[in-house]
Amino acid sequence: MSGSGKAKGRPASPRELALNVLTEVEQEGAYSNLLLNAALQKASLSRADAGLATELVYGTISRLNTLDYFLDKFVNKGVAKLQPWVRALLRLSLYQLMYLDRIPEHAAVSEAVNLAKRRGHQGISGMVNGVLRSVLRQKDELKIPDALPPARRIALRHSHPEWLAERWMLQYGEATAEAICAANNTPPAVSVRVNTTMISRDAMLEELRSHDLTAEPSALSPYGIVVQGGGNMALTEWYREGMISIQDESSMLVAEAVAPEPGMRVLDCCAAPGGKTAHMAELMKDEGEIVANDIHTHKGKLIREQVARLGLDCVTTITGDALELSSRFEPASFDRILLDAPCSGLGVIRRKPDLKWGKSPEDIAEIAALQRRLLHTAAELLRLGGLLVYSTCTIEPAENEEAVADFLADRADFALAEDALGPLSRLREAALVRGGGIQILPQHFHSDGFYIARLRKLP
Repeated sequence: MSGSGKAKGRPASPRELALNVLTEVEQEGAYSNLLLNAALQKASLSRADAGLATELVYGTISRLNTLDYFLDKFVNKGVAKLQPWVRALLRLSLYQLMYLDRIPEHAAVSEAVNLAKRRGHQGISGMVNGVLRSVLRQKDELKIPDALPPARRIALRHSHPEWLAERWMLQYGEATAEAICAANNTPPAVSVRVNTTMISRDAMLEELRSHDLTAEPSALSPYGIVVQGGGNMALTEWYREGMISIQDESSMLVAEAVAPEPGMRVLDCCAAPGGKTAHMAELMKDEGEIVANDIHTHKGKLIREQVARLGLDCVTTITGDALELSSRFEPASFDRILLDAPCSGLGVIRRKPDLKWGKSPEDIAEIAALQRRLLHTAAELLRLGGLLVYSTCTIEPAENEEAVADFLADRADFALAEDALGPLSRLREAALVRGGGIQILPQHFHSDGFYIARLRKLP
């Protein structure tokens, strides 16, 4: 018997569930988070087992090329020639042996052999057993050589495509490129944004701590709290009642940079899923109007659900291509505009590890061209003296400071805001100032990589 489906009649073990997901991700090119969430909902795993399955899926994907580099030393015909499910099984097993100290080695090996027996023939289980036992005998020797060329060494030591390591070395220098790649392999923090229309951050901190949660004020955002050991915060009463939203600390800076005031008319060009829209509404004390646009109809529903949960009434959602917004609204009709532009997403790799393996330099060039068109479209809708905030969740200069520089070179009616970083000036020493905007790298605050620039339309 062979295949990737689990044997009928038995509840999936965490390793079997992880194997199913990893095999499907490779064969179908599907998103690991969507497949994993669907698989966990169907399985009857304990919280600990669900945690292990999650760790195995994301960890294996995150460390993909490092695992293959070592496995190639033990698999006679090479990892690439194995059946996808066998390759996935060896990868997730080696991940446990190399990166998970709390998993007994014998448990990882015996479970892998049992899975191989159930899914394949005796030859496959024998090969899996042989490979993993050889790994254990030579485990102390499994190291990436220091003598490799820098980009290859960084790519293998921290599991990134070599072209990406090389690109970041050119853009940021070798030491910073290595720090970016290392940070991308660390688990993301759980951070929540406080809805200050309902409760202050201090009061929310006190509330969380009174329930024996470890909660600290964000070092990055005055509206953020970092929570440890709280599990899925979206399942809490605080979330349901609208007191908090789940949002990365870097992302919380965007609404602050827009600095919308009560009574203003604000446009959010690419608004889904609505976190920044809602934050702006909170900063405006729910007074004024925010038009939240997204190209996808189903994502408009997400925005509406978000603002309803938070008790906010000043947001109107619309659906359409942001490139066509200038045909829907009068010129110069908004006081503030946020263009949180579609981007390569290279700042959020730690949350979406598949992302680094699916991108190419051509993808970056294509999205950068779109961003420039979106900037020009948004510019027409801003009133004289108004503020346009451009943001991305990437660390790619072509999508960030170079996009801003190209825009300003074309537009004599725009300039960097006279107060440059505005309320984000406090980050000047800890992050990078690039092209008049702030570039946050993943290692700066253990948060997402983000770029934010503030542009003024000259009166």
